[in-house]
Amino acid sequence: MLLIVASGNGWPGIEQAMRVLREGGTALDAVEAGIRLVESDVQDESVGLGGLPNVLGEVELDASIMDGRNLAAGAVGALQGYEHPISVARRVMEVTPHVLLVGDGANRFAAEMGFAQRDLLTEGAQRKWCERLHEFISDDEIDDIVHRRELLPLVKSLAVQRLRHGTVNFLARDRCGAIACGVSTSGWPWKYPGRLGDSPIVGAGNYADNRYGAAACTHYGELAIRASTSRSVVLYMKMGLGIEDACQEAMRDLRPLLAAYGGTMSIVAMDRDGHPFGITSEPQGERYLVMTEESNTPEFRESTRFSV
Repeated sequence: MLLIVASGNGWPGIEQAMRVLREGGTALDAVEAGIRLVESDVQDESVGLGGLPNVLGEVELDASIMDGRNLAAGAVGALQGYEHPISVARRVMEVTPHVLLVGDGANRFAAEMGFAQRDLLTEGAQRKWCERLHEFISDDEIDDIVHRRELLPLVKSLAVQRLRHGTVNFLARDRCGAIACGVSTSGWPWKYPGRLGDSPIVGAGNYADNRYGAAACTHYGELAIRASTSRSVVLYMKMGLGIEDACQEAMRDLRPLLAAYGGTMSIVAMDRDGHPFGITSEPQGERYLVMTEESNTPEFRESTRFSV
């Protein structure tokens, strides 16, 4: 059974992902193809080109990809100047002895692999950055922010948006029954330079294992790191829970963290047999996307609400 499950903002790429599967491509190929289109969507301010920058006005991108056939994984964090971190992450998985490259090392690797450089800061994102910082510091301070000695107090003042910020999640199952997952994000807007959320952390932001299933997270990434949320979903399925119960149990693990730190968490998942599920602690609810081999168009489904 061919299946694509994606977070709601995966709309620009989900049909292409399914096209890859229908044409005989692997789950990994589908995940990468779908996420690349979201990374190029300037309307999505939480992923790729047009993503909102860190406190210095720099767009830093994070991504990871995982192959459920053999638990191979690759990731990049705080990547600057390259539009498709998901593709760079896949190359990390395929050609290096490592799993995660960050910062200058990730930039150098992307250049070595022949990826084209691009300015990721759009006029709209730069304008929003200036407007937001102007609520706390003067124009002169914004112009000289790179030389500002103390950034942490400003980052804390700007931090209200940590409570809900986006990531694109893609899970795929191909004709051979192989499962893959991937995530990509520009991270927390106005973040401290070098901050990594759960997206590039395998086991936190995503996890795939052909024997049991796959899961991926979005929203307050620091909490998913603390609880290893995506791995937990898959582990609970390994322990014999059905996909819905596995996601519920992973959210129960997060409950004390959500209560202590605020914010929200959403999970999309699939089991090894191709059953999808979505769950969220977002009070207003959330939708995720599902597309099967028989689908003419992607279907939005309501995520199950989890009460904190």
